[in-house]
Amino acid sequence: MADEDLSLDPETPERDPNTEDMFGAPPPAPVTPPQETSAAYTVIARKYRPRTFDDLYGQEAMVRTLKNAFSTGRIAHAFMLIGVRGVGKTTTARLLARALNYETDAIHEPTLDLRDEGRHCKAIIEGRHMDVLELDAASRTKVEDMRELLDGVRYAPVEARYKVYIIDEVHMLSTSSFNALLKTLEEPPPHVKFIFATTEIRKVPVTILSRCQRFDLRRVEPDVIVKNLEMITEAEGVRVDAEGLLLIARAAEGSVRDAQSMLDQAIVQGEPGQTVPATLIRDMLGLADRAQTITLFEQTMRGEPGPAIETFRTLYGYGADPGQVMLDLLEHAHSASVAKAIGAHALIMPREQAGRLAAIGAAVSAGTLSRMWQMLLRAYDEVRRSPDPAAAVDMALIRLAYAADLPGPEEALKRIQTGDPVGSAPAPSGGGGGGGASQGGGGSVTAQARVLAPEPQAAEAPPVLQSFADVIALIEKKRDIALRLDVERYVRPVSFRPGAIEFEPAPGAPSNLAQRLIGRLREWTGQPWLIAAQGGGGAESQWERQKREEREVRSEIEQDPFVLSVMKSFPGAEIVSIRTLPTPEASPADAPPEDDED
Repeated sequence: MADEDLSLDPETPERDPNTEDMFGAPPPAPVTPPQETSAAYTVIARKYRPRTFDDLYGQEAMVRTLKNAFSTGRIAHAFMLIGVRGVGKTTTARLLARALNYETDAIHEPTLDLRDEGRHCKAIIEGRHMDVLELDAASRTKVEDMRELLDGVRYAPVEARYKVYIIDEVHMLSTSSFNALLKTLEEPPPHVKFIFATTEIRKVPVTILSRCQRFDLRRVEPDVIVKNLEMITEAEGVRVDAEGLLLIARAAEGSVRDAQSMLDQAIVQGEPGQTVPATLIRDMLGLADRAQTITLFEQTMRGEPGPAIETFRTLYGYGADPGQVMLDLLEHAHSASVAKAIGAHALIMPREQAGRLAAIGAAVSAGTLSRMWQMLLRAYDEVRRSPDPAAAVDMALIRLAYAADLPGPEEALKRIQTGDPVGSAPAPSGGGGGGGASQGGGGSVTAQARVLAPEPQAAEAPPVLQSFADVIALIEKKRDIALRLDVERYVRPVSFRPGAIEFEPAPGAPSNLAQRLIGRLREWTGQPWLIAAQGGGGAESQWERQKREEREVRSEIEQDPFVLSVMKSFPGAEIVSIRTLPTPEASPADAPPEDDED
């Protein structure tokens, strides 16, 4: 082997040029560089967070106060922002930090005009500015953390005009932390500003509150939230039903952030490019159909437990939460009371629904509505604690339906004084169980009462009213002169159906006209009536029609040629009154005598 030549032939290639592997394997496939993934989705609540004070919805009073303070240079050293979740406390704190440190080539003082981005605005928005410290009090409750924080107060800001400390949920600080903060908050250096935000103002010591300028951020009204949601849907290029936006605004309970989060969820409920209907949003929120719950409330107030239970079971079958149904009934009781006191225009809901609740408010007394409110509160608590919420709602509806027809304390006392029966409870049936002695005693009392009781007289059938003219005729028949005059003069009928009347009150109408009419019709017909006053659209009242006809007759007479000739013959004469004389009937005495043949 030593004589074997192991040297390589210089003409023989060391490796196959068609391969990259020394063993002849094919070249590997080219590696495709990874494609850049799309940016993470930004939720609507963050994407549309206000960037200027003009973008803050529903906080005009606070913005106006701050603008006046900044324009006059009376800027406090500490601010306390108070409000429920989602109304803009943290956003306002960041905007204040930007306003305090706002600086451009032309502006070198604090200002609330943040339309143009300043030198420090981007860093403050992104939370990386070294002179703006945003802290969460829930994670820094100890006094050591507060002392460490306050050690840097005496140092001047590095870049900005002020060193700003934003402490969110400040009520979470311990008592020792508040005490450590107290001295610095009382006499802070001129280059330091504190901005506190809290949802529990009662947990903040009054010694801290007295050293801060307090701003209460209000709950945002549903119509303002709807405008914000409409702006977002237009910017996002999606379509959501207007009723669905109103459902979201009401469910948000004054929180803009909650409404935007619900909108984010509602957008993906429908098909791409299609309008998201209100029914899907209602199902998403777990709400019952408002029109159906108003029907349920009407049936309850009319004392109809059977139809009320059937309506509830229909809602329950569609997935309505029993607790939410009770909350809707509570809201309807409140709305009916508000409509009774102020008017249907005070209700933020569709006109048809507001009219139905206003009719309920007009049909029952304020005491009855107050009693129903108390009973609904107790029923809601029972539904929440019940092992079977649906059964608890059934029992509550039965109780409410029977209680709705009971007289109030004043009416019950009046009946007792007059000797009338207080309630209309049904007589017990003879098949009920009971002891022998009590049964015998009850039988003897019944027999004695049957002997002493007078023979019942045939009850007069209640009148059936098929038109508004029948109502006026019934009032005239019952000889209620004051009610007849008011109805003829001030009631402009809009619609009539048996058991329900809608009318437009004429100017000067008595405020209790609907109540008086309801009470009398219920007394005379024996059935409940819903009578509601609307803003317009009514026909002429009977008095207005009579006056119009009199004017037409007078105008016709004044144009009569004979009357014109009389007026011309007697200058200064005027027509005082017009009377229609009845046509006399021929009497037998005026008849021509018969010829006497004799």
